[in-house]
Parts: sequence; structure tokens; C-alpha cells
Amino acid sequence: MKNQKMYEADDKMISLIRDNYDLLQALGSFGISLGFGDKTVKETCDDNGVDTYTFLAVVNFTINGYGDFEADELLDVRTLLHYLDASHKYYLDFQLPFIRRELSESLNGEDSLGQLILRFYDEYAHEIRRHMQYEQKTLFPYVESLLEGQPGNDYNVETFSKHHGAADKKLRELKLLIIKYLPSDGLHNNKLTATLHDIYDNEAWLRQHAQVEDHIFVPAIRRLEQMTKQSDVTKNISGMMLGAGQNADALSDREKEVIVALVQGMANKEIADHLCISVNTVITHRRNIARKLQIHSPAGLTIYAIINGLVDISSVKL
Repeated sequence: MKNQKMYEADDKMISLIRDNYDLLQALGSFGISLGFGDKTVKETCDDNGVDTYTFLAVVNFTINGYGDFEADELLDVRTLLHYLDASHKYYLDFQLPFIRRELSESLNGEDSLGQLILRFYDEYAHEIRRHMQYEQKTLFPYVESLLEGQPGNDYNVETFSKHHGAADKKLRELKLLIIKYLPSDGLHNNKLTATLHDIYDNEAWLRQHAQVEDHIFVPAIRRLEQMTKQSDVTKNISGMMLGAGQNADALSDREKEVIVALVQGMANKEIADHLCISVNTVITHRRNIARKLQIHSPAGLTIYAIINGLVDISSVKL
């Protein structure tokens, strides 16, 4: 049954652990050290350089499912990234080998069925390792590039989300195989029962881990992608304006007149008649303008003309 308590920044950190001992592993993944005494959640997070809001978002979600994170702009992506990366290392470097040792000690090494169980576990371990290493090698560096303002062109979080299936199916199968078909007695039975308990805990951990990625991390990356795209658009426009300003003096008076006519919506023939030049001369001027300014669109020329005072914005049909 869920705790049904919403933890806040002023709560004592020890209260969270006393109520939910499962959070002990999460503390390590956030980079929070033990020995925090009677400090509050905020004080403990501040001492360890962890964003309090993001920590509580993950805690309240994993304990009770609290939170709608689709529009939550307060989550700190770096904190989430550190948490997930550390969680992966904990599972790959500690939990997988630990369960393997427990299974090996609780099974009869001479029993063919026991050997098959170990082989089945090794297949599971390979699958989960491949799954997590993909995220570490592909998704996490992509998020780092977003945080640096340098998004990749061939990847996005939707690509990850579409292929982010549950990776704990084999663990559930392993658990059922042991319960249904593996006979044991005496000491081996006690060890096997303890191992099964740990497998159940790991199944719950994996499920929570996947839910944090799907419901908190993925929405946060979507927002980061949108912000990065908006920033890129702003930079491009600013660069275009700056470049236009730097090249304003490079244009001839006739080329400026052609730009004004284009901004006013005139076609090549109309410009030729208006300026008493040939259509071929208009085309040549337009090519030179595009080469000098590196602006090819009517919208870009309109912005250029406004910024450089060739036309008044009130006279432009937007």
C-alpha cells in the first residue's frame, strides 16, 4: 500500500528514510551522503549540491505516484541525468553481480535445471546491460549536448521513448521459473527464498526506474528540446540581422532600391518598370543581393530592410 504522504522541503530527511527505507539507494544515486543528522530535505540537498525540487519530485512520484510533469518547468535536468546515470551504475555494477552470486550459491551446481536457471539469468543480465548501456552511450550524451545548447540533428527523445520498452520481463520469468519448477530443501531452500525476495525487490526497482524515465525524464527533455530550438531560431535571426547590418554599406544604392521594391511585393517586371531598367538587370541585382547578404527569402529581406532603415515597419504588410 502506498504511503499517501506528500513530502516537502521542510520535512526531516530522516523521516523520509524512516517511512520509506527503499529511498536509501535513491540517496546514493542523487549523490546524497548519509550522516545528515536531523537536517531537513532542503538542507541535506543543499549540502550535497542536489536540486531540492527535483529530488522531491522523484521521491514523491516513486513513493505515491504524485506529479504531472508534462508542463513542469522547475525540474533540473542535470539533477535527473545524474540520478539516472548513477542508478544505472548501481544496478549494473552491484545489483546484477550480487543476484548472480546469490543464485549461484543457492542452486545445486551439478543440477542441470539449476544450470539452466543461471544461463537464463545471464541472458537477462545481458539484455538489461545492453538496454542501460544504450541510454548511457546515446541518450545521456544527447541530453548533455542539449544542456550545452548544441542539439544533435539525427536524434531526439521521441526516438528513445518509442523504443523504451520494459526491460524486466525476463526477471519476471526467472522468478516464476524458480517458484514453479525448482525443487530445493534445507539450507538451499533458505538461500533460494532470500534470493527470490531480492529478485522481487529488483523487479519493483526496475519498474520504478522505467516510470521515472517515462513520466519525469522524457517530458523534461522534450521541454529542453523545445527551448533549444527556440534559442537556435533566435540566434539565427540575430545572426542574420547582425550580418545584414555589417553588409549594409556593401550594397549599392540601386540594390537597396531593388530590396525596397521586393519588400513592397513587386515582381521582377514591376521592379524593372519602376526603376527603368531591364528585367535581366533586376535578376542580376537580386543575385548580387543574395550573395552579399546571404539572405534569400522575402521574409529575410524584409527583416533586413526594417533593421537597416530602408523601410518603415508600419509600411510593411506582415
